Amino acid sequence: MQKVYDKISEISSSTFVVEADDVGLNEIARVYKKDGTTMLAMSIRIEGKKVVMQALESTSGLSTTDRIIFLKHRMRTHVGKELLGRRFDGQGRPIDGGPNVEGIEVDLSHQSVNPVQRTIPSEMVRTNIPMIDVYNTLVRSQKLPIFSVTGERYNELLMRIANQTDADVVIIGGMGLRYNDYLKFIENAESHGSINKTIMYINLATDNAIECLLVPDTALTVAEQYAMKGHNVLVLLTDMTAYAEAHREISISLDILPAARAFPGDLYSLLAFRYEKAVEFVDRGSITLLTVTTMPGGDVTHPVPDNTGYITEGQFYMIGGTINPFGSLSRLKQLVQGKKTREDHSTVANTTIGYYAEALKARERQSMGFKLSKWDEKLIKFARLFEEHMMDLNKNIPLEEALDLGWKIMAECFHANEVSIKKEFMDKYWPVAG
Repeated sequence: MQKVYDKISEISSSTFVVEADDVGLNEIARVYKKDGTTMLAMSIRIEGKKVVMQALESTSGLSTTDRIIFLKHRMRTHVGKELLGRRFDGQGRPIDGGPNVEGIEVDLSHQSVNPVQRTIPSEMVRTNIPMIDVYNTLVRSQKLPIFSVTGERYNELLMRIANQTDADVVIIGGMGLRYNDYLKFIENAESHGSINKTIMYINLATDNAIECLLVPDTALTVAEQYAMKGHNVLVLLTDMTAYAEAHREISISLDILPAARAFPGDLYSLLAFRYEKAVEFVDRGSITLLTVTTMPGGDVTHPVPDNTGYITEGQFYMIGGTINPFGSLSRLKQLVQGKKTREDHSTVANTTIGYYAEALKARERQSMGFKLSKWDEKLIKFARLFEEHMMDLNKNIPLEEALDLGWKIMAECFHANEVSIKKEFMDKYWPVAG
């Protein structure tokens, strides 16, 4: 028989304290209010019989004698095919006007994947965006952040990736989203036909901080269930800085001794646990994780991006409306470029990015009023075409077409004898005039 507790104290806007025993950390309880309504709460701190509870809804109407029953399990969420095309809050409750999801419930996953179940990443995740596919190839089971700043169109980039990826299932987790950004995600998925393979877990800026913390755990738990059944899942999370800020807010309310810039001292572990959910299972599916991490003031040494950089396998820098080709890096790209993709992949990527770096120096000489050589003029022309065709994030072209485009741009700017590429590739891929 479930034990009922009714000694509540220290009620605040989002937390309260109850005297109870035999309670586990992150255990869920149901609160029965005097007005006949109920709400859920989660244990977030235990000191003897003093249990600090984080309300998952408003504490309005809560009184010190309301009844509490602990449910003896952690937060749970529904899994199954009926989730596709649906939108939920951080607790997994429908917010799209559709019916409640019936069927299997599982606890939010808090276990790392057993290493013996993992396999070495070896397949590309296609996005049809040249700056990703050609230059910083995303690999199945990879974990990559997009470092950016407030005001950049990083959510639109995530939308394009959701539309154009070859992943079986796309799970979008929004944390601290503005309402108009939430609407854009919906409109994008519906207008581009990707809604039927997309699941959204949304926390708005006006929602409870604890729901913000639940979004990545819910999204990754569902992703793990799909991956275990053989699906390749792409999880898109935005914004991990909002997630860290929610942790900071709750830590301050609990008087936990802060670390750098008032963030909790275990920030690295909190982030690493979520990122380490990226996996390719042996003989099953995979989870690939792409996140947005905004850098307050553009400061990459801020605790959130700084800790993230130690966890992930590279990063994309989105600055000025495009992915910066020099600061960005995919450490796993060598596992697929030229091995699972076309043989000239690495050659085209390395050669064109090298010419673009030279072209930026030529532009600098031009801006300083130096006389340009014929080679400088060719480089400047190359830079213009490269930015127009390869760096444009609105592109939607397959990798092979993007590689052909790289060859075409080089041929339009340089003579064949000016390009240092091995002969067998030149003979096979260099565009023939006429």
